Amino acid sequence: MTVSIAYLGPAGTNTEAAALAYMNLLQQQSEQKCLLCPYPSVAQTIRAVAKGEVKLAIVPVENSLEGSVPVTLDTLWQVTTVQIQKALVLPISHALISTVKTLEEIKTVYSHPQALAQCQEWMEQYLGNVQLVPTNSTTEAVNQLEKDELAGAIASQRAAELYQVPILAFPINDRPENYTKFWAVSLDNSPGGSHTSLGFSVPANVPGALAKPLQLMATRSINLSRIESRPTKRSLGEYLFFIDLECDWRDTSVKSALQELSSYTETLKIFGSYDGVTVKPD
Repeated sequence: MTVSIAYLGPAGTNTEAAALAYMNLLQQQSEQKCLLCPYPSVAQTIRAVAKGEVKLAIVPVENSLEGSVPVTLDTLWQVTTVQIQKALVLPISHALISTVKTLEEIKTVYSHPQALAQCQEWMEQYLGNVQLVPTNSTTEAVNQLEKDELAGAIASQRAAELYQVPILAFPINDRPENYTKFWAVSLDNSPGGSHTSLGFSVPANVPGALAKPLQLMATRSINLSRIESRPTKRSLGEYLFFIDLECDWRDTSVKSALQELSSYTETLKIFGSYDGVTVKPD
C-alpha cells in the first residue's frame, strides 16, 4: 500500500523537507511506499486529508522565531476529523537566491511571510530599500525570478538546487537557532504520546472564563507547554484558545481533567496525543 502525503508545495519548500523526513520515518518502521503530493496552501493540505484525497498531511504549526502558523490552527479548528500523529521539529536555514550578480542589483525580494519575518533583521541590514512581496510558499518565490530579473527569493538550499538558481547569501535567518515544528495529521486516531493538543472556546467573555480551565490543569499537576488565542471570526473580542499539555489524554487522570474542562467551555476539541522527534533536511 502506498501512503500519500500532502504538503505545501511546490517541491523545495521547508514543508516538503519535513514531509521527506516523515516519509523516511515511515519507511524505516514498515517499509511502506510513500507518495508526496504538493498542494498550493496549508489549508488545502489539511482539507485534502479530511476529504480522503490523501492519507496524511504535513503542516507547519510553530516557528521558534515567529511563533504560531495561524492558518494551521484555524483550519484544524474548522476541520474536526483529523488527528495529530507526530510532531516533527526541523532546523530551518534560509538562503537568498537570485540570478543577479550582486546584492545592490536586487529591487524586490519574494518569499513566504514566515520566511520574510525570520530574515527581517538581515534584510534591513543588507537590503533595506528593496520591496518585499509575500508568496504562498518559498518555492513559489523562486519561480517568480523567471518573471523578474532584478529580484531575489528567500528559500532553501534545496530549492536553489532543484531550480538551478545561484545562492547569493546563506544563511540569512536572523538567528542560527531557527526551528519549525510540523504536525503530521490524518483521519486515523492519534497514537498517544507525551503531548496532547486541544482547542476550546468559552461561553462568554467574563472574569475567570480562561482562569478556570488553566487552574484546573494546575491543580492536577498537568503542565502546559503552549497557550495562545485566535479570533473566533464571529465577533470582535471573541477568542479560541489552543493549548499543548505535557501528557497523554488517554491517561485516566487526564481524561477526568478533560471531562471537567468541558464544563467550562463552549466547544472543546482534542486534536490528539503524540510524540515528537527532531529531524534533519535531506
